[in-house]
Amino acid sequence: MSFVNVGKFDAGVIGGAQAPQGMAGVPVFDATAVASGNAFLVSELEKRDPDIRKPLNNFTYPRDIVIDVGGGWADYASAMTVGYGMTGGAGEGAVQAGGANGIPIVQASLSKGVYKAHAFAAALRVMYWDMMRSNFVGRSLDSLLTDGVRMAYDKHLDQNTYIGFEMYDTTGLINNPDAVETIVAEGAAGGTEWSKKAPQEILKDINTAISAVWEATNNDESAMPNHILLPYAQYTYLLNTPVSAEIVTRTTILDYIMENNVATKAGKGFFIGGTNWCKDAGTGQKDRMVVYNNDRRFVKMDELVPLTRAMTNPNSTEMCYDTGYAANVSEAQIFYPQTIAYFDGI
Repeated sequence: MSFVNVGKFDAGVIGGAQAPQGMAGVPVFDATAVASGNAFLVSELEKRDPDIRKPLNNFTYPRDIVIDVGGGWADYASAMTVGYGMTGGAGEGAVQAGGANGIPIVQASLSKGVYKAHAFAAALRVMYWDMMRSNFVGRSLDSLLTDGVRMAYDKHLDQNTYIGFEMYDTTGLINNPDAVETIVAEGAAGGTEWSKKAPQEILKDINTAISAVWEATNNDESAMPNHILLPYAQYTYLLNTPVSAEIVTRTTILDYIMENNVATKAGKGFFIGGTNWCKDAGTGQKDRMVVYNNDRRFVKMDELVPLTRAMTNPNSTEMCYDTGYAANVSEAQIFYPQTIAYFDGI
């Protein structure tokens, strides 16, 4: 039994074969040894990592919107709203005197909001010989491609949640046309950017935003904003920057804000998070802060039909298996436009 000499060599002739450029030190089999059938397969000399590195990806929509599941293949999702009125108003008009011959009547006005829904569809194809090869090496090509479909679906829902699809005239949390847009105030050092502001000024921006939205809801306790979205640059700045540069402290600006904002002081839950969609989203491509109440009463999205493996068929003409996936989802539904607002220039 003979083996190929894979010892030290220069980029010259080895065992009758010319070593490729840049391959010094790499085992090379000559034609005679390979033909003899006694050479080791390269795969036998490898340590194979069982993990498969998938593309790096980011989506945050499940965190930032309530998703209701179910409803079927509908074209629209709808929601009812009601407004109340009372003759003479609920103040002095409701006061009654002796001998009165009439009382004010409460009336209700019902209306329906309609929101677009759309079907998502994607397919994967596995060639017959590729399927046989994947079975031979112990990996499922179908599973790998299914993960790709799921990634495409998550990216689709992410865009649907935050900005919608301009082609289909839908919007999202970041660009709803009915939300009020405001430029944050300038700091003492000049400029509106948080990187130029003191921690107290940043807290003031956030408290001003929360208070403005809350006031627009007639100061309804249940409608107080509890969710803020920021670009990642501003979020990491709050997360990493200490409150004081003069005093050694582990308290960051984010800690300071989370403890002292209006919502926390009112005993409400409060969240600040980063998302890619807020960067350059404001007027004049300024970075945007989104302030809203993340509750299904105020904002949600319907996943009418979750992502489903609809059908798999063999295709004898192409010698493959085709699998179709489908889902049905609504646009982001903002029921009270006054409960969400945008603050640009941060």
